[in-house]
Amino acid sequence: MMTRAVALLALAAALGGCAAAKYVTPGGPARLDSIDRADIAEVAARQPAASFPARIAVVRVQAADYRSSTAEPLATGRFAVVPTKELISDDELRTIGEWDDVAAVAPLSKLLLPAKLESIEDLRVAAAKLQADVLLVYTLDTTFRVQGRGYGPLAVLSLGLAPDRDAYVTSTASAIFVDVRTGFVYGVAEATEKDSGLTSAWSSSDTVDAKRIAAEREACRTLLPKLNGILQCPLLVEKDGRLHRVAEGYDEATGFLITGGQPP
Repeated sequence: MMTRAVALLALAAALGGCAAAKYVTPGGPARLDSIDRADIAEVAARQPAASFPARIAVVRVQAADYRSSTAEPLATGRFAVVPTKELISDDELRTIGEWDDVAAVAPLSKLLLPAKLESIEDLRVAAAKLQADVLLVYTLDTTFRVQGRGYGPLAVLSLGLAPDRDAYVTSTASAIFVDVRTGFVYGVAEATEKDSGLTSAWSSSDTVDAKRIAAEREACRTLLPKLNGILQCPLLVEKDGRLHRVAEGYDEATGFLITGGQPP
């Protein structure tokens, strides 16, 4: 009986050693439209008040229950603030600082954030402490797909046992530009990137997470070059041999964010 018991324990240990490794996908994006729930009439009455060249504060927000293997939220509440530097390097922040009509750029610090986040007003107050004029708020929506099956936030992937199959990580970076003083939204921007491969390469959670970070970083890099400058008034430019009117807000064709002024 003792010999049989030992054999069963050995078999159980062997089977346990063959169990598939697991990877838990990161948390979801923040709903940028829902963290600013002011009265409609009040929103419509907002006007830009930033002076130029402007100082920009940068903050990344995610869903309230966000977690990943590489980033812990700086503050939570109805949404979470996640460190910026995981995906946007100092060099990329300097790139933002070189846009037209930008005087300086800095990420929001944990020291400036309240203990509990209720709305975008909390982020505007934190940005005001930095003497910022414009707040750049961005979020990442990252999904995984293996052989046609999608995995959203906080899903569990089994690694290592499946045969080779197509595997994808897709990340969409979305951003809004907000006037710190008035809450006026200057414009929005969005970019999507994908990292693909075979499941045989996804042998560990570290490998999968590296794919996730690569897709998220690339989405941020793709997002930022689309913003070629912040201008104070609309303008006309030549594009493909025709006049193109760049009006107030974000213009995807030129990458300019127009903050006000009268149309030409």
